Amino acid sequence: MSDDSFKIGSAKWYSPASGSVTDEGDNTFSVVAPTDQTSEPNQLLTDGFSRRLTYLRLSITDFCNFRCEYCLPNGYQGKRPDDELSVPEIATLIRGFAKVGTKKVRITGGEPSIRRDVVEIIETIKQTDGIETVAMTSNGYKLGKHLASWHAAGLDQLNISMDSFDAATFHKMTGFNTLPQLLTDMDRLLEKTNIKLKINSILMAETAFENLLQAIDYVKDRAVTYRFIEFMQTSDNSDLFFAQHAQSDTIIDYLLEHGWQAHDRGSSDGPAVEYSHPDYVGRIGMIAPYAEHFCETCNRLRVSSQGKVHLCLFDQGNYDIRHYLQQDDVTGLVSTLHSFMPIKPEHHHLHDSDSGIMHNLSIIGG
Repeated sequence: MSDDSFKIGSAKWYSPASGSVTDEGDNTFSVVAPTDQTSEPNQLLTDGFSRRLTYLRLSITDFCNFRCEYCLPNGYQGKRPDDELSVPEIATLIRGFAKVGTKKVRITGGEPSIRRDVVEIIETIKQTDGIETVAMTSNGYKLGKHLASWHAAGLDQLNISMDSFDAATFHKMTGFNTLPQLLTDMDRLLEKTNIKLKINSILMAETAFENLLQAIDYVKDRAVTYRFIEFMQTSDNSDLFFAQHAQSDTIIDYLLEHGWQAHDRGSSDGPAVEYSHPDYVGRIGMIAPYAEHFCETCNRLRVSSQGKVHLCLFDQGNYDIRHYLQQDDVTGLVSTLHSFMPIKPEHHHLHDSDSGIMHNLSIIGG
């Protein structure tokens, strides 16, 4: 092993000189920062494909109370971990990411609102120098109860997962009969706060066209983006995937034929392409991970609720950085984040029905 190689697992080594990884271990790797860094400590993160990484998706729990049929149809299995990242650990994590150019942090789950300290987490991220946008993705359960405290804490954006405008279908898909209250709470958010609202819906064959027409009607007079996400296959949902997967072209073609126009993505935006129409206040969006060139604009890293870095949503492994967080070691964290850049993969392998270690999306929040 050369002097500039570093360990990323019990029997796994990465050599910056050769750009190679030797794998003889499992797929959770501990990380030791290389002693010879070629990057300046605060240089912006740029991977081996010249993609600037400015967006962190941080899962604060993998627990979810919903039973969505495409993710956790039988509900959360087992006992919720008792070692989720603490607020001080999250503070260290965000300071490190801010130093390497992260501008936007999205809090995800599982369902992040089940953390009793979620308001403190929002505040901690919002108050970090360099972070411009704090966003969160939620199922909206009891949104009305949480809205005022999230707003006061500084939340800038909220994405609500809502796969149907029909109450019975929503109940069937999630296990909860809460759609009427959710719609009321979202209208209250638009009326009472400046939080930017987006709604996420999994694109499924049997509901796609009905959802599209209802979404277009919904955004007519509301400053909301309703986004369709192509159904992604994981090892836990293959049967439903093959029964319900629908191509994004179905939605995109309809929008273009009816006068909607696509907008360019910002440098810290997520992967959605958004479409607007001069007669509508809101927008319709599309996230199409099966589209050609989808990964070319990737600007994201992900960190799990146990402090493991995922270089790709569907990667084959993750990298344990928690010891830096526990020791409040921002310098070591920054060096290690730079060391990941040569090994961030170019693209996922969903076209090969390979979702890596992502058995279901609650693990890291999509």
